[in-house]
Amino acid sequence: MPELPDLQVFSHNLNKILTGKTLKKVSVQVDKKLNVPIVKLKSSLEKQKLNQVYRDGKELHFKFSNGNVLALHLMLRGQLYIFEKNNEHKYSIIELLFSDDTGLALSDYQKAATPTLNPTLREAPDALSKAVNFNFLKQRLQSTKTTIKNLLLDQHIIRGIGNAYADEILWDAGISPFSVCNKISDAAIKKLANSIKTVLQVSEKEIRKTHPEIISGEVRDFLKIHNSKKTKSPTGGKIQSAMVNSRKTYYTDEQELFK
Repeated sequence: MPELPDLQVFSHNLNKILTGKTLKKVSVQVDKKLNVPIVKLKSSLEKQKLNQVYRDGKELHFKFSNGNVLALHLMLRGQLYIFEKNNEHKYSIIELLFSDDTGLALSDYQKAATPTLNPTLREAPDALSKAVNFNFLKQRLQSTKTTIKNLLLDQHIIRGIGNAYADEILWDAGISPFSVCNKISDAAIKKLANSIKTVLQVSEKEIRKTHPEIISGEVRDFLKIHNSKKTKSPTGGKIQSAMVNSRKTYYTDEQELFK
């Protein structure tokens, strides 16, 4: 699944390709997750100019000149494709065709990728926002006995962090993913607040450098811990793995366990 750094790069590249174009036609092949009737989607978006593409949490948002927003959540297997005139990609969920015959298709053979018209605003802050700081994290961690990895993955608390980057962030902060939230020290919380921003921003830069035109897929080969091809961390710790809530978690004994 693409995570925050991937989606940051996707939105940047889609902006370059599509912003300023007028949407000629929107077609929906799979509408089971669409939150409005197809006719409503078409009347809201067609003949409108695309003003901006940006990431919001784990979604890509397409903002049009009349203020309407189309959100695309790629889920686990969603793929984005640019096409000319005719979309020939299989398993399409939705496709946008612009007035110059440039098109964007979202496909997913699992049919889980989700288009949403004008998604509701979420209260949880985005992982890259200034609101995610020491004070915010301390308040949230004090109020729960769940493990820190589960908290980082909870989109109702912090939006945008996925499985792979939760592992990278926790290793960078020196905190075991199995640590109990309300047992984590203030010093460790300060490291965590810094690691969230640093790991995500550095990873985005790495993806831009190695895959400058990417609009789909995921880039993971540079990750330090969440990487099945690596056996040791950059500082020599043995990388271990465990299944936690059906998610593969990578960690080392270098990370302090708070319990």
